[in-house]
Amino acid sequence: MSLSIGIPLTLLLLLGNGFFVAAEFALVAAKRPRLERAAAEGSRAAASAVAGIRELSLMLAGAQLGITMCSLGLGLVSEPVIAETLTPVFHSAGLPETGAHAVAFVLALALVTFLHMVIGEMAPKSWAIARPERSVLMLAPPFRGFTTVVRPVLASLNSVTNVLLRMIGVPPRDALSVSRTPEQLRDLVEESRRLGLIEEPDVQLLKAALEAPESPLEELMIPVGGIVSVPPSATPQEVIDTSIRTGRTRIMLRGRGQGPGGRPGPPRMVHVRDAYLARARGRRTPAGQLAHPVPSLTAGTPVTEAVATLQAHQSHLGLVLGHDGTPVGLISLDDLLTTLLTPDRA
Repeated sequence: MSLSIGIPLTLLLLLGNGFFVAAEFALVAAKRPRLERAAAEGSRAAASAVAGIRELSLMLAGAQLGITMCSLGLGLVSEPVIAETLTPVFHSAGLPETGAHAVAFVLALALVTFLHMVIGEMAPKSWAIARPERSVLMLAPPFRGFTTVVRPVLASLNSVTNVLLRMIGVPPRDALSVSRTPEQLRDLVEESRRLGLIEEPDVQLLKAALEAPESPLEELMIPVGGIVSVPPSATPQEVIDTSIRTGRTRIMLRGRGQGPGGRPGPPRMVHVRDAYLARARGRRTPAGQLAHPVPSLTAGTPVTEAVATLQAHQSHLGLVLGHDGTPVGLISLDDLLTTLLTPDRA
């Protein structure tokens, strides 16, 4: 291959590698709530980014596949082209042909490695971390297009990876968890107070929230008669209208659906954000297809244990069941925190 072809191809491979690296770090570093708000306002790039974050494991596999392909391309194309160009130079300088080729190969390897690390790795990584939302809005649409094309390959690789993880006792995850334990949050509060980042009244307020009482859920839950719900067949516009009328962003679905083996499925809820996204795309997807499972809790569950359960399921709602297993109310993290932070309710 001639130098006139090898150099442009090398630059394309470096830029491709940088694209996948930047996309990978942007998806991990971007703040999902900001993207969800932008998506609800009609941003297609934000909607694409949110969809990528929801299947983060698959997207990261796509990034690694792209990086691997570009790296192999650099090894197969760039290094031989540069080495073949430099070999005659060193040979004319008096080195034997074998020695000239060895020196040229080492220099070509060093040059390609340097360019790969700086242009293909470090620069795009730093850019994505410094401006995660901006970079993910730019990169998510084409990156989603790439993963769509290679999705069968990625699904196979991901399945094999998940099997290996389960064999060593590690449950696979498709989304990034950012939850913190109460002990970690207390340490953050104390460190922030020591550095003067938050005032003393705010410190006491945060400590009160972290020191949740051991009162049972039945004292804090929304009674079953006050639960806002829609049928699984509700259109996105009906979900949005219900949210506007009630002020709730998370709305329960009526009925349990069908789980494995014909058993009743878990309770489900639909977020108005997903309804806005479906409407923005011109779809009439029923609420049942937009819904997410909701964990169930008993009425006697302590508040701290309920919070831990909701965090483990990454859910803001929990259905409260009575002693006979029938629903008696609904608990939400929003209402729970409001109760804890109100002095006359703490």
